[in-house]
Amino acid sequence: MLALTTEADQQRAEDLAQQLLDRGLVACVSLQPVTSFYRWHGQVERAREVQLLCKSTPTALPALEAAVRELHSYDKPQWLVWPATASSDYAGWLAAEVFPGA
Repeated sequence: MLALTTEADQQRAEDLAQQLLDRGLVACVSLQPVTSFYRWHGQVERAREVQLLCKSTPTALPALEAAVRELHSYDKPQWLVWPATASSDYAGWLAAEVFPGA
């Protein structure tokens, strides 16, 4: 399972990724700087952000979403989720790294 969010800057993104790893909610988080254009309070905004691509398991999804909402610096963080198919080796590693019941 893949989940996508963004954070305001590199440090916040790294802090969020580390906390999600520490809680056993993800096996891996990839960070990528992006420029986002979006509508906010009737205005078109432009911002430099850092995108977090979280790799986890479907069973961890509710706890992962709750943690992102708790720890995120934004009032309304981006939260996009989609299923993914992985090779058996990668899927096995991922399942072993996400805490059971997380």
